[in-house]
Amino acid sequence: MTATSDTRSATQTVDLAIIGSGSGNSIPDDRFADKQIAIFEEGIYGGTCLNVGCIPTKMFVYPAEVADIASDGDRFGVHSRVDGVDWPAIRDRVFGRIDPISTGGLQYRELECDNITVYASHVEFDGRDDDGLYRLVTADALVLAREVVIAAGSRPVIPEGITESGVTYHTNNDVMRLPDLPRRMIILGSGYIAAEFAHVFGSLGTQVTILARGPRLLRKLDTELSTRFTDIASGKWDVRLERDLVSAENLADGGVRLTLGDDEIVEADVLLVATGRVSNGDRLGIDTIGLDLTDDGRVEVDSHGRTGARGVWALGDVSSPFQLKHVANHEERVVAANLLKGWDAPDLDTFQHDVVPAAVFTHPQVAAVGLTEFKARDGGHNIAVKVQEFGDVAYGWAMEDTTGACKVIADRETHRLLGVHIIGPQAPTLIQPAIQAMSFGLGVEEMARGQYWIHPAMPEVLENALLGLEF
Repeated sequence: MTATSDTRSATQTVDLAIIGSGSGNSIPDDRFADKQIAIFEEGIYGGTCLNVGCIPTKMFVYPAEVADIASDGDRFGVHSRVDGVDWPAIRDRVFGRIDPISTGGLQYRELECDNITVYASHVEFDGRDDDGLYRLVTADALVLAREVVIAAGSRPVIPEGITESGVTYHTNNDVMRLPDLPRRMIILGSGYIAAEFAHVFGSLGTQVTILARGPRLLRKLDTELSTRFTDIASGKWDVRLERDLVSAENLADGGVRLTLGDDEIVEADVLLVATGRVSNGDRLGIDTIGLDLTDDGRVEVDSHGRTGARGVWALGDVSSPFQLKHVANHEERVVAANLLKGWDAPDLDTFQHDVVPAAVFTHPQVAAVGLTEFKARDGGHNIAVKVQEFGDVAYGWAMEDTTGACKVIADRETHRLLGVHIIGPQAPTLIQPAIQAMSFGLGVEEMARGQYWIHPAMPEVLENALLGLEF
């Protein structure tokens, strides 16, 4: 739509418009009480993380972990087993908590924030008016805004072969609300979403088949950890690597059939598509305000969150190369501060993307921060590397762990950590001391010997890895 084709009068003029109710919803605090604000949300209020991402998935991961522990008791002399899984109870526990939070957040904005109007609708830019205000158009409203924050998030990538086939499929948006636990599930994809849902459904009793285009699962990880995880996963689930989808169809009984190369057939009750996510920047009409997308589809911003259109900011998945909630929250805090300082302020806050950790809550869990070994070498660093097995420290003995490992990579010249990669129980927790050390410039020797490490707690695996580095 264009400004010339839409002649409706303005419904509202605001100081600030926010597109998206995820991290963007946190911007309007007491500091913005004197500003008129519009928030646009076409989906469930609260965004991806709260409703269909980080939080509910981890609430499913925990009962999956409980089931795994119970099924593995014989190794410890505890004769335990899983007699059955009440999928509706697991599902309702999660959304019985999540849904009221989403509803409550919307009601708070609508009923208790006099300066905020919520538009439950898709919105697009439609250029500027004669006064330079940004025209934001919904199906039934036109809002004029002095400044805009684009925080519209991302959406699942659906391969053309799936959309063109008409086959029934699910994504993270709806798979957690299935009415029943499926007997068989095909997961198309090999990244963190695929790995987490394989753990959830596989541990609760579903026969899981993973179809990956590449040679390994979690290929963005350090190669050593990716290879190790792929080997472990292949012993738990039916993992098929280097497969190309040829066709997909629905079966008469309600299931699905996928045909792969060489006429390989895979059938299941449910198909989950987990082939990545893409920025929603292409759905916002940003070309009408003179903006282009990056080569990978993101809204381009500078280190302060400013786009190329004066007064338009962006944050989170729609613009960030890091599709992580903790990054989106950090960027929200930066953009909120900069909105108050002003577009041309000399002391604008800056995004800090130097040390960005990530975790995958699959089984075993995985966490990483910094450079992989390949990227460290490719970047010209003279590196020291140490891999410490979980099973070689005391608490690893207690767990009878045979798969976990902590890999540390350090620069031989500076003695600073370049990367830390952990696979094993509680990896996202174990890695936090390394994140702190890298964030504040702590050297390896200071980190390893400048503090107590509780014995025989699991963090000793990180301590021993640090001590094993040879400079």
